[in-house]
Amino acid sequence: MSPAPPRRTPTIDVGRSPHARLAPVPVSAVSLDGEFWGARLVTNVEVSLLQQWEQLEATGRLDNFRRVAGLVDGPYQGRVFNDSDLYKWLEAASWALVRGPNPTLERLVEQGIALAEGAQQPDGYLDTYYSLERKDERWTNLRDNHELYCAGHLIQAAVAHHRAIGSNRLLRVATRLADLVCAEFGPPGSGRRHGIDGHEEVEMALVELYRETGQRRYLDQALYFVEARGHGLLAGGWFGRTYFQDHAPFRSLERMVGHAVRALYYVCGVTDLYLESGDRSLMETLERLWTRMVARQLYVSGGVGARHDGESFGEDHELPNGRAYTETCAAIGSAMWCHRMLAATGEARYTDLLEWTLHNAILPGWSIDGRSYLYVNPLEDDGGHRRQPWYDCACCPPNLARTIAALPGYVYGTRDDAIFVHLYAQGTATVDLGGRTVVLAQRTRYPWDGHVELEVDGAGAFALQLRIPGWSDGASLSVNGEPVAGALRPGSYVELRRSWGRGDRVELSLPMPVRFLEAHPHVPEDVGRVAVTRGPILYCAEAADHPGVDLRDLEVDPGRPLEAAWEPGLAGGVVVLRGVAAVHAIDEAWRDRLYLPVGTTPGRGEGRAVEFTAVPYMAWGNGTPGAMRVWLRRLGER
Repeated sequence: MSPAPPRRTPTIDVGRSPHARLAPVPVSAVSLDGEFWGARLVTNVEVSLLQQWEQLEATGRLDNFRRVAGLVDGPYQGRVFNDSDLYKWLEAASWALVRGPNPTLERLVEQGIALAEGAQQPDGYLDTYYSLERKDERWTNLRDNHELYCAGHLIQAAVAHHRAIGSNRLLRVATRLADLVCAEFGPPGSGRRHGIDGHEEVEMALVELYRETGQRRYLDQALYFVEARGHGLLAGGWFGRTYFQDHAPFRSLERMVGHAVRALYYVCGVTDLYLESGDRSLMETLERLWTRMVARQLYVSGGVGARHDGESFGEDHELPNGRAYTETCAAIGSAMWCHRMLAATGEARYTDLLEWTLHNAILPGWSIDGRSYLYVNPLEDDGGHRRQPWYDCACCPPNLARTIAALPGYVYGTRDDAIFVHLYAQGTATVDLGGRTVVLAQRTRYPWDGHVELEVDGAGAFALQLRIPGWSDGASLSVNGEPVAGALRPGSYVELRRSWGRGDRVELSLPMPVRFLEAHPHVPEDVGRVAVTRGPILYCAEAADHPGVDLRDLEVDPGRPLEAAWEPGLAGGVVVLRGVAAVHAIDEAWRDRLYLPVGTTPGRGEGRAVEFTAVPYMAWGNGTPGAMRVWLRRLGER
């Protein structure tokens, strides 16, 4: 193998692709602190990483590598794709180490890399399920057994490790495997195997490897895998070709279908290809799919995937609450896609959904203490659904860790002589802007408070682009105490272009009134119900806060105000909403009756007022087990 290129700055995914309108500020250039982003995210991800390593060890995932290297005896343990859990963990740990030395984490990363090195075969092959007793079965069941999916996660871990640490060690392992993949797979007539993986992942990984090494063959291989999908190569299987997005070529797709995580990883890979190629036919399809997903297939939480059957997207407006699948990994896939679409277009609508998904569809999958996780995220529950420290199919825990560890790289972006502030989070960013250094110090209690201060340390002419979230009406902006004239349009970036002096201060005020949302009339479960939000946070009601009340009988009045209150002792510190709601118990005539003739049905039972508390949906289920509901009856509805 030729020597790897010099170490690049540790940027996530989109890098500085030729057709990107925005580039992310490196993970290493952004430090986050503060009551929410600091205490919960930056610190707890390291807790999660140590807990997850223990689970990787206890469940035999690491021993699968050791047995291939001849270090332990015994059978392969667990699912066919268990290798990927180690690779996602290595990616997460690499991003975490950007923040500074951590001897314990560094030691574990070196152990993980050594396991991968020891299990790699002489020809570069690496998949512990196939490497020993099934070595003659390699590449024979691409539809179901995830060989290329696992390879993709290894490649992404290796790129992250190289960018974050500067070491070529894991990158050497990944490039040997990637070279084998390129030699093995190709179109008809090439003399290679014509095939694709049942679970998309390798496509975006190969684009990342191309960005990291400059080797064009990896980009070409990613394009081959995308162009080969949609022609029935994965025929058969329990759920059919749609489950694998193999039912139609990409450019003909009209809506998101099939397994939600696979579909979202697919569009992430295609967006990466657009960022490198500028192929407008790809972008036209991507925009069509994104727009329809948001308008017809998106939960109010930002979660996606309506069906347990196939972990899949449903039909338009098919958004059940208690049966919602909304896998944490699908939310992560949606956020990754939004980040890529933001890079490709510079449009704030993608940042809006990225932020909303982060708070309300990704973070619910992670416990406050960083030690347990949700795989499925229903929008109502009877109290039986709780976070677990691990899963037999453990894709979500390390996926959460790699997402949160890389989160500083999502906060800022640059284009020419402009710095974009995508997400509001207390901390400091050191931005390389065309060869000069600009330091931004952000002070805020966002997302609980809409006041944001930015202090600029960097003289000269350039622009700040501040996002005005789509939910924010009446935002105001000032520089050094002088109001900025003109309306601030929700769902856009506002430009502040000026000659800056050191110590200049920008203040942004984003009002956060409580908002009640209703769903499209074609979403049957939500007719007559409302969801409660404030700023970028979705709220829910929990039975623990409403003793003696069946949440199904709770009714809220959108015309009655709710008061926001900071609760430092709840879920690590959150804002709750309090007010008065009504309870109308079911009339006794319904006792032991499921149906009654129209015209004989009783009216609503006697009503009473109760104290009402709504907590952030991201924090539900961290205390006393009990029922939970996001969509609540509107007062007077039954």
